[in-house]
Amino acid sequence: MNTSLGESASRGAAVTVLGQVIRIVVQLGGIMILARLLTPTDYGLLAMVTAIIGVGELIRDFGLSSAAIQARTLSRGQKNNLFWINASMGATLMLLTISASWLIAAFYGDDRLQPIAAALSVTFLLNGLSTQFRADMSRNLRFGRLVVVETSAQALGLAVGLAMAFAGTGYWALVGQQIGQTVAALGFLIALARWFPGGISRGEPMRGLLGYGVNMFGTQLLTYTSRNVDSIVIGARFGAADLGLYNRAFQLMMLPLLQLNAPSTRVALPVLSRLQDDKARYAAFITFGQTALLSVIGAVLALLGAQAESVIRIMLGPQWLEAVPVFRILLVAGFFQAAGYASYWVFLSKGLMRQNLYYSLVTRPLMIVAILVGSIWGMYGVAIAYSASIAIMWPLSLLWVRRSSDAPVGAMFFNGARAIIVFGLGCVVSGFSTIWIDPELPFIRVIVGGLVLLAWLGLVALVWPRFRRDMVELASARRFFKRRRKAAGTAAVVTEPELAEALEDPALSEGEERLERPHDLIPGDEPPAEWNDDEGKRRS
Repeated sequence: MNTSLGESASRGAAVTVLGQVIRIVVQLGGIMILARLLTPTDYGLLAMVTAIIGVGELIRDFGLSSAAIQARTLSRGQKNNLFWINASMGATLMLLTISASWLIAAFYGDDRLQPIAAALSVTFLLNGLSTQFRADMSRNLRFGRLVVVETSAQALGLAVGLAMAFAGTGYWALVGQQIGQTVAALGFLIALARWFPGGISRGEPMRGLLGYGVNMFGTQLLTYTSRNVDSIVIGARFGAADLGLYNRAFQLMMLPLLQLNAPSTRVALPVLSRLQDDKARYAAFITFGQTALLSVIGAVLALLGAQAESVIRIMLGPQWLEAVPVFRILLVAGFFQAAGYASYWVFLSKGLMRQNLYYSLVTRPLMIVAILVGSIWGMYGVAIAYSASIAIMWPLSLLWVRRSSDAPVGAMFFNGARAIIVFGLGCVVSGFSTIWIDPELPFIRVIVGGLVLLAWLGLVALVWPRFRRDMVELASARRFFKRRRKAAGTAAVVTEPELAEALEDPALSEGEERLERPHDLIPGDEPPAEWNDDEGKRRS
């Protein structure tokens, strides 16, 4: 039975969003409880290790999970080969990490890091075994099963971490949560899979799959390095306590981005891949998707920035108030990172992986240099350099897309600029509205600030026709998911198997960040799908 592209996308989005809601609840609970049981130093120690060994997750995956999902056809023999490649790379990286654990401790000058690195090395093997099970579920649109795997594993991992934290094990609670979640994810994947790997098939064509993985890996490696050099520099120069504060601030900033980018990217990529030859519909969908994403993320980040102190008090506790300035600085990076997601959608949906690699080769080294220079002024200098780099990379990504495709770059730029103006001013208005409320009443301040922000957005919609049109389009979003039957003058129906071929790797969907920034998702957070299985910084 044929199902329209819109219906498939809508159904997949609904299941994914439901899973994200559950995961957000579990993750928020974990963050709030663990932050009150552990210290900045505990989180800093984990961040020191994961910032370095996280690159191993990129090597272990090598873009092969995405290659398996994107392939137009994939034989059972090819799946078997991909499984054994990922598994063998995971086992090799586990042994290499154990061997290098003493070097990691020596680099930072802290002997506590050696056993932490050695313990976390087992996740490479477990994730290597999980990768193709997860890819097979994604390829075959088994979103419900993925939701069960991800939410159940996260909950069980958190239970392990909490039990260890209450027992007074300190940073080992974070290690236990990582390992517990990874073990649980592998168990659920095997139990729910409809496929089990066989032996190696030597006659299967693998060149195309490996070639796709090479370009994907190159881009991810550059991005990972640029996004983790801040943690490495802070840990090496200023110690675990400062890194712990920076890490929690970064995690809180990334939390809404990771949760909202996942469902939006899972829906946008397969749809855009099928519309890439229909310029008008492609432009309409990507500008709508960008507007929707920026409207939600912009509102959330504006409220977080305006009420940063109250948010830190609620989420982490008063002992973490030193993280407030860094948190506010990093929220700027969060918004521009969200603005850049649309450019990423263009690169992937149009198959421009080589152009994406070239773009990363130009921009990511500049970001690394900026962070190293910023470290002269301490942790705050690093945060400012990171945010400034992300802000500059947004317009550069649009220029790169303009050179490489026919995407509506002008509309994408003005969507972002409009959101910057509206939500930036909204942040200021919301912040000033609560300065008269006692800081010891954080919930009251957040509620009042949120109501004022909503009133501001309503006022802007009344006086700015273009912004009002954006809000009206969001309210009528279902028109982008109407069923379209094959008929003269209309797009052909797309079947579920065809849609599966265009689906993007959940590891990427949940944020290229997951594969790129492991230290953000330290226990108590939501580990990357790849760190559990596969995105992530095994990581916020």
